[in-house]
Amino acid sequence: MALESQIKSAPTPVILIVEPYGGSIRQQNPNLPMVFWDDAALTRGDGIFETLLIRDGHACNVRRHGERFKASAALLGLPEPILEDWEKATQMGIESWYSHPNAGEASCTWTLSRGRSSTGLASGWLTITPVSSDKLAQREHGVSVMTSSRGYSIDTGLPGIGKATRGELSKVEQTPAPWLTVGAKTLAYAANMAALRYAKANGFDDVIFIDGNRVLEGATSTVVSFKGDKIRTPSPGGDILPGTTQAALFAHATEQGWRCKEKDLSVDDLFGADSVWLVSSVRGPVRVTRLDGHKLRKPDNEKEIKALITKALG
Repeated sequence: MALESQIKSAPTPVILIVEPYGGSIRQQNPNLPMVFWDDAALTRGDGIFETLLIRDGHACNVRRHGERFKASAALLGLPEPILEDWEKATQMGIESWYSHPNAGEASCTWTLSRGRSSTGLASGWLTITPVSSDKLAQREHGVSVMTSSRGYSIDTGLPGIGKATRGELSKVEQTPAPWLTVGAKTLAYAANMAALRYAKANGFDDVIFIDGNRVLEGATSTVVSFKGDKIRTPSPGGDILPGTTQAALFAHATEQGWRCKEKDLSVDDLFGADSVWLVSSVRGPVRVTRLDGHKLRKPDNEKEIKALITKALG
């Protein structure tokens, strides 16, 4: 009941229109239409997005989200986002959100679309909405997860996207198939959402995609395992989207003395770990309690790990 009350009493969504080429940032009435019928975001899913956590009056992990936003835009040939404008719009949205007396944690989504076919101009907007009760419950109780193939396999060899997310490159490196958008955080999430619906219809909460025995990623998250003082995650790039939360975790955890490494992980590695987590920007750290119906270990330091990941987000 407490979680339901938190969501029901939350403010109405905040929407701001962000001109991709610079210029105006204006607030939009959430009860009025804002996207044209011929916008490529609707007709083709042709665009990119980033979702940030809003907590205690500020946006978390903004720099890494901004770098990935720019890298995704480069992969799709979209106008380079003016990050100063997106950050300004985010702050404007936060101020509007927290003007409501019951405002709490929120999800802030940046969307950049190729825009209207009739004008050829990109379009952009930002939304702030409450964190859902499902996400809050999963943070607290963990999730039961099934493994599944994506149904396809593509090896594009995209080292640049991972480096760009970490701020090591200003441009995405050339790839063997440069027209592919694998590695960008695009609006085309229909397959991931279908996988989640299938999982829930079969008694699971979430999905971890695998390629044979190789672990890839969650449907909307990054897989992280803990064993002793070691933290591991599958190497990003190619068929694995670089995770902003995982990058923040590794940076912070390394400072705290943890031994962090990106490397190939197998399903057996997950079963052998002290604990397995799905990490993402808004849902945060969520422990995998069961994998393919098998109960996973509950670590003695669960609270410490949650605090570590939460602190990493800022």
